[in-house]
Amino acid sequence: MEQLVLGIESTAHTFSASVVSSSGEILSNAKNVYVPPQGSGIHPFEAAQSHLRAASRVLEEALADAGVRNDDIGAVSYSMGPGLGPCLRVGAVAARTAAVTLGVPLVPVNHAVGHIELGCLVTGAKDPVVLLVSGGHTMVIAHSGSRWRVLGETLDLTLGQLIDQFGRHAGLSSPCGRDVEKAAAGSSAYLRLPYSVKGNDVSFSGLLTSAKDMLDSGKAFGDVCYSIQETAFAMVVEVCERALAFTGRKEVLVVGGVAANRRLGSMMQAMARRHSSRTLLTPIQYSGDCGAQIAWTGCLALGGGTRVPIEKASVRQSWRLDTVDTPWRA
Repeated sequence: MEQLVLGIESTAHTFSASVVSSSGEILSNAKNVYVPPQGSGIHPFEAAQSHLRAASRVLEEALADAGVRNDDIGAVSYSMGPGLGPCLRVGAVAARTAAVTLGVPLVPVNHAVGHIELGCLVTGAKDPVVLLVSGGHTMVIAHSGSRWRVLGETLDLTLGQLIDQFGRHAGLSSPCGRDVEKAAAGSSAYLRLPYSVKGNDVSFSGLLTSAKDMLDSGKAFGDVCYSIQETAFAMVVEVCERALAFTGRKEVLVVGGVAANRRLGSMMQAMARRHSSRTLLTPIQYSGDCGAQIAWTGCLALGGGTRVPIEKASVRQSWRLDTVDTPWRA
């Protein structure tokens, strides 16, 4: 019997709610994004206050867009972690309240697993090597046994943090990805930056320091943006290529906020063609944080028997995806 799940996402700057059916139909995906002042990053308390103000409106919009009534919802899922504590708690309270009001099960979801499972749904990926790149994650992943396994990851900054911290240094406000990508598209002047791949892991801290120094010394903003992208993207593509060769998989899936970057997508496609594999890019409307990733993964988890009593619902600021069982993939 088909069920409808209401998913609530609140790990960082986005408060989002979505209704998804257990057959994989995304019926709505409402959201509100906290935008910090120029030159500033996400302040957890301010973002949480933004979530509080937007929560009722976003939830009502998600139900209205889906064209469903309250009693049509069979379960509520929420992003339990990882993420910013104050932001996670707003989403958890909203989810607990909704579950109690509707009298339905409450399902905790790992945010990172949500990115992957939604990416698989909307692209049709079956058994991919996954590149998860966002403000909170930079990992190369493949499923084995009962869990998603990390084959490589960042040793310091995530790819999203690299772009955002450089953007803020230039006076932009987070998230800075679109502005940096736009500036990079207007340049073809490569400036040499540190390239740091260590086995299957990457490190971006030296690249960030050098890029800031270049900008401060008078190098053109567009040239530095272009060079950051070419260097950082080549690093993660190299690690993905090694994972693809090691696993023998024939699909590469790119998920997370940075998946929206067209240059990264083109570099991944060129790499995958060399291995007679296909690259699957998450559509831009689902690449960033959204309620749909929580609702769909909640559908899968509910089918696998995952749920939590209302009184024991909690949040986990640090929660690695490779500790999460995925019985729906068994």
